[in-house]
Amino acid sequence: MQPPRTALVTGAGRGIGAAVAAHLARAGYRLALLGRTRAHLEDVAASLAAHGSDALVLAVDVLDAPAVRTAVAQAEQHLDGIGLLVNNAGVIEHDEADFVGTDLDDTWRVIETNVRGPLVVTHAVLPAMLARGSGRVLNINSGSGHRPQDAYTGYAISKGALARFTTQLDRQYRAAGLRVLDLAPGVVATSMTSGMPVHADRTQWTDPADVGELVRAFGDGELDELSGRFVRAGVDTVDWLRARAAAIVAADARTLRLVGVGPDDPVA
Repeated sequence: MQPPRTALVTGAGRGIGAAVAAHLARAGYRLALLGRTRAHLEDVAASLAAHGSDALVLAVDVLDAPAVRTAVAQAEQHLDGIGLLVNNAGVIEHDEADFVGTDLDDTWRVIETNVRGPLVVTHAVLPAMLARGSGRVLNINSGSGHRPQDAYTGYAISKGALARFTTQLDRQYRAAGLRVLDLAPGVVATSMTSGMPVHADRTQWTDPADVGELVRAFGDGELDELSGRFVRAGVDTVDWLRARAAAIVAADARTLRLVGVGPDDPVA
């Protein structure tokens, strides 16, 4: 059973979330936009109206579980079911520093937002998906989740945890019809990336349309074989992923795991 062509996008008021929402609207998806700042969400919703979208605005903090549950119920009713959840809302440390040089409260703010937020929203969305026997969850991840970084420790920790959440959801609910994907957007020019010193001299950026097309393809079931795995916009294309999906699954590639030294390694 295919889920409805509807989507709930978090962090939809600007940046990648707004770009993904626009791409999905152009593809004919009905949308609910969730974020903290109503004015930003209403601006996005107004721009989507040009594509005939009657996007629902939900001004909610993803860390507020009761408010999220209420918002998700409203989205379910407005959309006649949420077929795709895009967990995009996220933050990064204020300063580019190593762990000792970072304010610990700021590090925890990043981890809490980037991990608890997706958990809260997904926990609210999943019951209806499972009851229908189908649904898709896309987590906006990062290469920082699996590659050590010289700075932004909280961000790296949070994305590693999000990758494990993706594998957990896939393991627990694949047989129930759920599909889950980690998508790294590359480096998109946003207010967040523009304030990061590491990107000060960058001249090449990921096209937001590349991110949106991977989200659209996943929402439409074209990447279901890769459930529980990792893709990256700007280098992965839908056609390449579809052509290599069987090989990726056979190699158990593109997923977070501990690699042993050989078949006799007891921790492998």
